[in-house]
Amino acid sequence: MNLVVFFVVAVVAVASALALVLRRNPIHGALFLVVNLGCVAVLYLLLSAEFLALAQVIIYAGAIMVLFVFAIMVLIPGKEETGPDPLRPQRLLALPLGAVLLLEIALILKSSVFQAAQPVAPPPALPAGAGGIETVGRLLLRDYLFPFEVTSVLLLAALVGVLALAKRKAG
Repeated sequence: MNLVVFFVVAVVAVASALALVLRRNPIHGALFLVVNLGCVAVLYLLLSAEFLALAQVIIYAGAIMVLFVFAIMVLIPGKEETGPDPLRPQRLLALPLGAVLLLEIALILKSSVFQAAQPVAPPPALPAGAGGIETVGRLLLRDYLFPFEVTSVLLLAALVGVLALAKRKAG
């Protein structure tokens, strides 16, 4: 059952990532990013990392995406881009090159190198509580405290920058 859920979530994650990249409307792109972040949370649940899944939904799909949508709404107030698309040649090349990449991956997976490979022993089981609150809390507040705090300062600076740009644009 977990394998079926994994493949369904993986397909939705890839589809939402593609839609994120291919949509011209930035709000639609942000919504597809929320779907993608939700898929990552489900993958965390499949790995028995409940706290990380909850943090993924609350922090990224919630707070960070509200910040992104706020910035999009302030910087692009309801008007669509006009004029020719400057990325049109790149967009025309993206689909054929993506198809070639998928074909290469399929050929590699069907090659004799992968067919002759011996099955690998399953990885050792994770220790109890590997994705739990205690482990993640220890990592965030002891081992990785400095990068965690730097990230919060960068997010605050981004919010202040958006407000400064909005004030300058309005005034």
